[in-house]
Amino acid sequence: MAIEMRQQMKLSQQLVMTPQLQQAIKLLQLSRLELQDVVRQELEENPILDEVQELEDSREAEQLALAEKEAQPESKEDQFQEVKAGEETLKEMDWDSYLEGYNYSAGEQYNDDDDRPSYENILTKKGTLFDHLMWQLNLTRFGEKEAQVGAEIIGNIDEDGYFRASLSDVASVCQVEESFVEAVLDRIHDFDPPGVGARDLRECLLLQVRQLGMGDSLAEVILLDHLKDLELRKYRQIARACKVEVEDILATAGFLATLDPKPGRVYGQEDVQYISADIFVYKNGDEYIVVLNEDGLPNLRINPLYVTDGKAGRQLDANAEEYVNDKMRSAIWLIKSIQQRQRTIFKVAKSIVKFQRDFLDRGIEYLKPLVLRDVAEDIGMHESTISRVTTNKYMQTPQGLFELKYFFNSGISTGEGDFIASESVKNRIKEIVEAEDPRKPYSDQRLAELLADHSINIARRTVTKYREMLHIGSSSERKRLF
Repeated sequence: MAIEMRQQMKLSQQLVMTPQLQQAIKLLQLSRLELQDVVRQELEENPILDEVQELEDSREAEQLALAEKEAQPESKEDQFQEVKAGEETLKEMDWDSYLEGYNYSAGEQYNDDDDRPSYENILTKKGTLFDHLMWQLNLTRFGEKEAQVGAEIIGNIDEDGYFRASLSDVASVCQVEESFVEAVLDRIHDFDPPGVGARDLRECLLLQVRQLGMGDSLAEVILLDHLKDLELRKYRQIARACKVEVEDILATAGFLATLDPKPGRVYGQEDVQYISADIFVYKNGDEYIVVLNEDGLPNLRINPLYVTDGKAGRQLDANAEEYVNDKMRSAIWLIKSIQQRQRTIFKVAKSIVKFQRDFLDRGIEYLKPLVLRDVAEDIGMHESTISRVTTNKYMQTPQGLFELKYFFNSGISTGEGDFIASESVKNRIKEIVEAEDPRKPYSDQRLAELLADHSINIARRTVTKYREMLHIGSSSERKRLF
């Protein structure tokens, strides 16, 4: 068969992802805070874009007018009144209040702790476990070599407070004997927080027990010889081995449960991440009102300077004109993309509120099964668009703050022929477990039977899956004898 080249005409359709379309898709799935960062960056890079300051300017003008009005005298007669200060005036004046108001002392005095500024407002750096341990190391009487080994040990303590290196590794780095490293580690075990520098859970709990002055107690015996049986809750077996009553074992187990298995986490670097709602839902009478949260989002416009230059027909350099036209198209497309994004989010939120009205009125038990296709068909958009809109966005409702993805879940048929959302089933399992007797917790099979009594027919393995998704232990793990 001969190979030849020839031309052929073919008619086809394909989707071309232009940069503008890619930008619109990217903006659609950003949260409000992420969108603020993108807009701020674009304002810095694109001179055509401008932020409208009309509201702030008008507010400043009102404040200025009010200040001028207050500064004007009430009448012409009061404009040039002479102030007379005689001896009577000096006697009547409250000098204590005057001096208190003009107190320029170096340190402020507070009569009450409530008047003091918040400690978090003046804290410049969050302390770490490493800094706390090094501070104690510098305060302890260590020799030069001991301080070097101690610093190496502290550098190998993780954020949970455990020593994650071996004695031989530290000894080879510092060029000392392992016994020398172990002696320094024993002194670091006395540092705060109790249990820091341990090599495993057993040693961590033992250090805390011994720092409480409970050496050679029943707690130390259990940790040394019966920790595995304690994890399996074999209290009677431990009682026989220790030749004590079961009640003593239960009391000791309750005490050990109060110890901290991760002593370093109080110095953890995890900052609290606050969620800012993108959508607010308010109830006004019998209707729900959807409001987009645009707080902090700049109000964009085209810079009037460049619009005037364009109308005046100034002659620009070819490169400059191309640059201005490119930035102009980018600015106009960004403004249109943000407006389209806001309209799409509003439509999706309105549709979700319409489908989940019973949930908003009565709670999680009435959450309906919902899929992306239902909302897509309701507002006439594609499912992929709905998926992007509901990514990393939160809705503040009368029932609380929820991620938009929360409202989309599968349905489970009930004995009455209806469907119930999987989240509602999870909530029902959680309520049953919370109300159970901790001495006799329900098995997964029993949970399935109790759900069947509420017309929710699901298999035992489904109950197990939902229970694990809720981070609820099995019946043996939930069993409590004390």
